Amino acid sequence: MEFIPFNSRYTYHKSPFGAVPAGQTVTFRIVLPRAFGCTGASLIVSAESGHTEMAAMRWERMEGTAEEWWTVQFTPRTPGLYWYHFALAQRDGGSLITRFACGIGEISGAGTSFQLTVYDPAFQTPDWFKGGVLYQIFPDRFCASGAPKTGVPAGRVLRRDWGGQPLWEPDDDGKIHRYDFFGGDLRGIAEKLPYLQSLGVTAIYLNPIFEAESNHRYDTGDYEKIDPLLGDKEDFEALCAAAEKAGIGILLDGVFSHTGANSKYFNKDGRYSTVGAYQGKDSPYFDWYRFIDYPEEYDCWWGVDILPEIDEENADYIAYMAGKNGILRRWLRAGARGWRLDVADELPDRFLDALRTAVKTEQPDALIIGEVWEDASNKISYGQRRRYLGGAQLDTVMNYPFAARLIDFAVTGIAEGFHDAIQEICENYPKPAVDCLMNHIGTHDTCRILNRLATHDSYESTERDRYAGGLDAAERAEGVQLLKMTAAVQFTLPGVPSIYYGDEAGLDGGEDPFNRGCYPWGREDPELLAWYRALGALRRAHPVYIDGDYVPVSDALGCIAFERRGRGERLLTVANRNEHAIVYWLPDYGYTALLGGEVRGRELYLKAKSAAVLAFQAPQEQN
Repeated sequence: MEFIPFNSRYTYHKSPFGAVPAGQTVTFRIVLPRAFGCTGASLIVSAESGHTEMAAMRWERMEGTAEEWWTVQFTPRTPGLYWYHFALAQRDGGSLITRFACGIGEISGAGTSFQLTVYDPAFQTPDWFKGGVLYQIFPDRFCASGAPKTGVPAGRVLRRDWGGQPLWEPDDDGKIHRYDFFGGDLRGIAEKLPYLQSLGVTAIYLNPIFEAESNHRYDTGDYEKIDPLLGDKEDFEALCAAAEKAGIGILLDGVFSHTGANSKYFNKDGRYSTVGAYQGKDSPYFDWYRFIDYPEEYDCWWGVDILPEIDEENADYIAYMAGKNGILRRWLRAGARGWRLDVADELPDRFLDALRTAVKTEQPDALIIGEVWEDASNKISYGQRRRYLGGAQLDTVMNYPFAARLIDFAVTGIAEGFHDAIQEICENYPKPAVDCLMNHIGTHDTCRILNRLATHDSYESTERDRYAGGLDAAERAEGVQLLKMTAAVQFTLPGVPSIYYGDEAGLDGGEDPFNRGCYPWGREDPELLAWYRALGALRRAHPVYIDGDYVPVSDALGCIAFERRGRGERLLTVANRNEHAIVYWLPDYGYTALLGGEVRGRELYLKAKSAAVLAFQAPQEQN
């Protein structure tokens, strides 16, 4: 095909770019060769409900003697997903323009329809989060204040060797019966707020802090209590108050799809004085759970019997969580600035609708981030299309698509297709959600990014000798070099970069639980730490990172480049994954290096496996 009749990512063909609020008029333009002999064209739009509209396009103009333009306007009235393509008429028949790949349309009946995301025009996301830096903390492993703990349940394995290898002792069925605790706590986090400020951190995401049996605490025991090893409600309130003074918001991990079997709600082993659902059908929590053969057989999260699954559409459960004095609002009143929702795609619409109402009623600028691993704009789960980002549920999501493509580039050096992956999300998500994307490259669920980059490995093996990770000197040097390059891209993409605690210090580790080691206080990698501080300072200094547009420049031959434009700024990121230095020809004169690289006129000199960030200022004309 020698011409492109339509590209949804060019405002020349579709304006405005990407998702639109309901009521926003969208202009479409197709470009056809004069020789094609088009006698008429139509836009065909189908709503997710199945309703289809056809709008006749008008002949707009000739461009030269070989090209003709057809245009039409369409105004979606209600939020939801719309799918569109174009029908062309010719003297001897007709054809369609459908999506071939990456926003590009071609004249063929074999492609798919283009997606148009339409959201509630009232949809807004918290401004305080945009342009900042998020820091994820696994509370038991970040910092131990040494403060005495009271009310700690018996049977916990308490470690005294901060930095030791986490315990991993599965039984023959792969189940873990003993969890070890290193003593990290909320007071320890408060003590390290100045350190987090030095990184430019503006928000902290805490893995679960409520009382639970395990050290990861995704098996909630009591939503109303802080785990005693972490402190108490007063410690949490003090942390939130100190963080607010430091310009940092605290986000809590909401685990609402399941509880622990040994929670006060299920109480399988009778650890609590309450009557749990397992102990009697007269329990106030009995209807929260779905029993198959009472009491031993019940629905549980992914078949894990220590995590009985909740019926999140149960009215009493929704009231407990989202009521006026429910869990969601109670902890916001205590100082939290928002919630990250564990396995958000396993929470039904009814629950998510109630959750948003509760959170935004209590604190209109509270943030709601959902854990969704795929494209959240068109995700299907439990047999239905989800509406996370339409304006009535989530503010934004954990950005796994960005992470996957960025890590793939860093590991393989394949640059081609990088921009397509980034633009796919920018095109499909509402701009308010894009500006708040949680851009992580490692979390408590994944191998440490340093190990993954150092060994060019996915760490997906289940062999025990690969779980612990561990790097030799050469591997560590490789990992640090690639992590600096990767972080530079991460910090300059649309959304908010998320640092998994210790990554900035060179903490290594394989798969769970070895990716949850103790922060190496006093043993940080100085080169890496300095680089992260420079990246944090870069974001503080340049407002374009709040909501600037993403403009692809190139992605080929082991190198990617893109600009962020807005608020009077143009900042260019260039990353060279090659094993050799390169000279990159810049788009124009007028760039100066802010971080990394060396600029000489229109040439950027960039070392192997490194990145640079440049600022553009148009040269002034000479009189």
